Amino acid sequence: MGRLGWALAAVLLLLTVATAPLLLPQHLSPDTPSATAAPTPAATAVPERTAPYRAVWVSYLEWQQVDFSGADAFSRDIAAMLDNIASVGATVVLAQVRPFGDALYPSDYFPFSHLCTGIQGRDPGFDPLALLVEAAHASGLELEAWVNPYRLQAGGVPALCDQSPAVTHPDWVKKTETGSYLDPANPDVRQYIADGVEELCRNYALDGIHFDDYFYPTTSATFDAAEYAAAQTGLSLADWRRDNVNALMSLCHGVTARYGVRLGVAPLGDPELCYDGQYSDAARWLAQGGYVDYLMPQLYWGLTYEQNGDTAHSLDTLAARWADLPRAEGVALYVGLGAYRIGDGDGSTAGAAEWQSGHALADQLDALETLGIGGAGLYRYASLWANSDWPDLADAERQALAARWVTAAPGY
Repeated sequence: MGRLGWALAAVLLLLTVATAPLLLPQHLSPDTPSATAAPTPAATAVPERTAPYRAVWVSYLEWQQVDFSGADAFSRDIAAMLDNIASVGATVVLAQVRPFGDALYPSDYFPFSHLCTGIQGRDPGFDPLALLVEAAHASGLELEAWVNPYRLQAGGVPALCDQSPAVTHPDWVKKTETGSYLDPANPDVRQYIADGVEELCRNYALDGIHFDDYFYPTTSATFDAAEYAAAQTGLSLADWRRDNVNALMSLCHGVTARYGVRLGVAPLGDPELCYDGQYSDAARWLAQGGYVDYLMPQLYWGLTYEQNGDTAHSLDTLAARWADLPRAEGVALYVGLGAYRIGDGDGSTAGAAEWQSGHALADQLDALETLGIGGAGLYRYASLWANSDWPDLADAERQALAARWVTAAPGY
């Protein structure tokens, strides 16, 4: 969800926006027999929600502005953040706790994040996640641990310590021009990621585990040509990759279900890019139990978004496509909204007026409600509470959100 990831998504989007169909193609229909050998899904054990799902993402970019010098300083900073989040009527914090194969908590699998001390692997002397969970619950907020499952390094950042999985298991690592990633095709990698999820569920009173949109980092056949050849599968390369991601999701959901913790994913907003660009079969996850408890696609374009008259990627058009997909009982659909677009806009050829209105996000919530989509997330915290470029607009957006969420009917 960082700028590097969105740069990649933007490139793929530009390649598809002119030809993206309004309706999902046949190969994305969950009613179509799959060419892949899907893993056996695990039954969910997550309690049914009673509170509305209104989330705010707190990313590693926010952690760069938080004082990790000691438990007291950290607690002061996060208390202010949580108060702000609660003030607009949000109910869920999506806190990034494992951004680069490193952790904001003591782990048997991952070194301490460089975000805590400036050096990956250095113990800050306290457990940030434990304090965060306690403070969130004390503020009446749910806390989901946001995990990036595969990414280890982006653009050479962070400098890796000896305890990084990239160093301890170099045979697990795949590299692209954008960074280093754990190999999605390796069963040992999938188990390692699932073990890390179980560690979180076991050690913390979490309300959820949240994955973002980083799955396969490239479509290049050279990325995993040797692994694909060794698999000796009858599947196409694309279907084989989707099978690998499906296997990870099924494995991790089996873990979270045992602990009664929900598992959610925020895939790319365009279903085509999910399916063919990152090999994440989000339509299947939505239609079948055993992969996720919710999806929250990132629909970071406005209601008036267009490219020279083409509105295929406007928020209401994309949201309608997701809402029309088959949905298994117990699997929820929410939508991620792009608070970071405030002021600057979304690149629409119609201009940025929507994003300079002071109520763009509230209007988008209204549009989602008409489609029966009863929950949303806002990306990201700093765009609303530390927006130095558009402070007045951010303030107006917060007030409009609060008017919408604080006074909304129960259940939305």
